[in-house]
Amino acid sequence: MSPAIRQYLIITGNYWAFTLTDGALRMLVVLHFFQLGYSPLEIALLFIFYELFGVITNLVGGYLGARMGLNRTMNIGLFLQILALGMLAVPAAMLSVPWVMGAQALSGIAKDLNKMSAKSGIKLLVPGSAQGKLYKWVALLTGSKNTLKGVGFFLGGALLMFVGFRGAVIIMGVALLMVWLASLVLLTQEMGKSTAKPKFTDILSKSRAINVLSLARMFLFGARDVWFVVALPVYLHTAFDWDFWQVGGFMAIWVIGYGAVQAVAPRFTHRDTKALPGRRVAILWAALLTGIPAAIAVGLGAELSAQYVLVGGLMVFGVVFAVNSSLHSYLIVSLARSDGVSLDVGFYYMSNAMGRLIGTLLSGWIYQAYGLEACLWVSSLFLLTATVAVAQFPASRESSFP
Repeated sequence: MSPAIRQYLIITGNYWAFTLTDGALRMLVVLHFFQLGYSPLEIALLFIFYELFGVITNLVGGYLGARMGLNRTMNIGLFLQILALGMLAVPAAMLSVPWVMGAQALSGIAKDLNKMSAKSGIKLLVPGSAQGKLYKWVALLTGSKNTLKGVGFFLGGALLMFVGFRGAVIIMGVALLMVWLASLVLLTQEMGKSTAKPKFTDILSKSRAINVLSLARMFLFGARDVWFVVALPVYLHTAFDWDFWQVGGFMAIWVIGYGAVQAVAPRFTHRDTKALPGRRVAILWAALLTGIPAAIAVGLGAELSAQYVLVGGLMVFGVVFAVNSSLHSYLIVSLARSDGVSLDVGFYYMSNAMGRLIGTLLSGWIYQAYGLEACLWVSSLFLLTATVAVAQFPASRESSFP
């Protein structure tokens, strides 16, 4: 096994372990605090710092990765997640809203340091001439991560039922501590440190192609989270009378399937091995996605069987969204400069985090004020905007990205 493959496996293993705790913690917080009587908007507010600090971390984290190296930023991310879990393991009486928001801030920093490091690291482990391999590796990393996130949703719901909130975060914290200690020993290859010391102003992208993709990414993930983060689990619990086990299990299955599609996305978009996907393919898949939330909203408004409409619509949405996400992830890693890759990747995932922040806030507010159908209509509007953004991808890139 080559050193590059070994480092890839270590990075992927770290990413998997982190993602399990991240998905489980998200489900734990949503269900536990809804159980305590928090409104959907109040639950959404608990995640403000998680998403806000994700925006900041991707900008600053890219800069730190270029100066410190990606192995260090990845290990810092793992350690911060352990601290966040420790903060939530305090007695229930101490779990005030500011305290939980602070823990979520640490978790948000940790998640995006880990994600930025993993995605940037792949760029450096694959030769520049092997774009097909790069697409497959990025798709596999992204898809496997989301599959594990789905398992984390299921794990969060199950742990909440069997050991309670505090017991769950203690178990996850101890497990992640073991992973962090192993990473300190095994992740030895220095990666991502720029040969020229980057200026702090370099955190802002000067590439039109990257800026266009970043704008599209922001609206793509805002469109998902505006109904998926708070509105959907609360709706499943209240409208369908599903218990926490069922809600966590269903969302876990959805995200696992979503991740599986991401992992094989090249089979959908890369049939011609001589022509890697680019603007035309991205526009096509974004346009296909745009009408799906609107169709679900129409079905719910027509008083059809809500369970069939929502569950069936979610399956279709998950497949098409997964291809879009995997395709965008490949394009940004491919476009990023090799020297200081984390700067471009960090800027791009800053937009991703901004989309999640906007979507999370709107998910709680719109659902509480207007219901799930309104969230779905806003989702389609966001996706239309993402499609228009992708269409602005510079024509000059078409020779490299057909």
